[in-house]
Amino acid sequence: MTTRVTTPYRSQVTAGRESFWHLVHAEWIKFRSVRGWVITMIVAIAAITAFVFLASNVSSSCSGSACPAQPTGPGGEPVTDVFYFAHQPLTGNGTITVQITSLTGQVGVGQGANGQPQMEPGGLQPWSKAGIIIKENTSQGSAYAAMMVTGSNGVRMQWDYVNDIPGLTGSVSASSPRWLRLVRTGDTITGYDSADGTRWTLVGTATLPGLTSTVQGGLFAAAPSNGNATATGVFRHIGLSWPATRWTGTNVGGVENVPVPGSLRQGDGTLTVTGSGDISPLAGDGAVLSLQRALDGTFLGLIAAIVVGAMFMTAEYRRGLIRVSLAASPRRGRLLAAKAVAIGGVSFVTGLIAAALAVPLGARTLARTGVPLWPVPALTEARMVIGTAALLAVAAVLALAIGTILRRSATTVAAVIVVTFIPYLLALVPPIGPGLGHSQGGLSLVGREWLLRITPAAGFSVQQVIPRFSQVTGAIYTPNWGYYPLAPWAGFAVECAWAAAALILANYLLRRRDA
Repeated sequence: MTTRVTTPYRSQVTAGRESFWHLVHAEWIKFRSVRGWVITMIVAIAAITAFVFLASNVSSSCSGSACPAQPTGPGGEPVTDVFYFAHQPLTGNGTITVQITSLTGQVGVGQGANGQPQMEPGGLQPWSKAGIIIKENTSQGSAYAAMMVTGSNGVRMQWDYVNDIPGLTGSVSASSPRWLRLVRTGDTITGYDSADGTRWTLVGTATLPGLTSTVQGGLFAAAPSNGNATATGVFRHIGLSWPATRWTGTNVGGVENVPVPGSLRQGDGTLTVTGSGDISPLAGDGAVLSLQRALDGTFLGLIAAIVVGAMFMTAEYRRGLIRVSLAASPRRGRLLAAKAVAIGGVSFVTGLIAAALAVPLGARTLARTGVPLWPVPALTEARMVIGTAALLAVAAVLALAIGTILRRSATTVAAVIVVTFIPYLLALVPPIGPGLGHSQGGLSLVGREWLLRITPAAGFSVQQVIPRFSQVTGAIYTPNWGYYPLAPWAGFAVECAWAAAALILANYLLRRRDA
């Protein structure tokens, strides 16, 4: 019986003249020679892709043609467009100016004897709003631009549901009124505010492509709270640059969407408008699906990349082959860098293939759930795919570096999983407490955000699709619904910083310690 002898790979180039890319090629040969590592990466691709079908298992109260049509904004995003509108037609260019002296609110406390909600004062929501608006028509989802006062967010200019710019701060009252102005010039609408009606400040300029010649301009009020609250604005000194006609009151969205229909009252030189509902993107908890769900299986790929990345170094320590590698390449820093490039490249390709399959497959399957799907531009899809690949690559490099430091496979894998997944899982747990900074049994919202700012889990933000909208009431910005506190590439940079720091320490220890 003969014994098979495995001859370690040796470079055909002398150590002094060996190029860095020759080292990378040698490390690539080491990777592909271990069948288990190759199979693990192939399984990761299959698992990430197959997980799409689990992620798309979303329950909906309707399906197919039974689902009511969801209003969409000019950009194709699902929107909430329900409010009371006192309007007049405006043809061509024009200006509307008003003074608002009061914004009050009511909240429902039950059902009255007549079957209608029983309302009580004091229910002014932070994003209750009243102001002036120029809207293409009274259909839900049509283009608009508005200047408004809010319950506790000051004056704002908002347009086309997703855009929001702050103006004057503070609450409105008879002693501290707010003057608002909108100027239409073709497709451009400009908003101004003033504290005295004399000195005006530009708040913002909105361009509404394709705006029709005749639009509707006037006053509005809305109170976001599932129709269970109202806002009332008192308007004075209403100035229109076009020939005034009679005010028409419309519940945009229809009365069936608003338990408390709006109203318009005139008298003593004032117009009082009451309404409920909201004008905003539909981006609250569970209200809309994100294509990001198609990549929910990324954690399976990350585990595979972490395990292989760790063993790519620790296996050499366990088998004693690290001495052979260091003898073939005495410059230890170059060897570590070559290993990082090799395992990072393999993990990047793995993530790229998996994400390139999962994203288009997820787009089709999620669209059939009956839940509105947030539109994703082509560049965002590209960022999701490339970012997912980079996420896996950096995780593998981090595991390689930690493996060099600890030199034990199980300890390394456990350490990287703890710093990457535990913060993410803790961020998924809802806070139980009265405010953002307090918790009773769970991390506060602030605490969860910090976990996603300073740990490698921040890298998941590279997959984020739905932006964070400050004007959306009721949205809890957590990974449950695809939100992260950092911008996509900023979060990825945090993960890169962890990998870089680990590599620096690994290089230092590799140079100082015996093999």
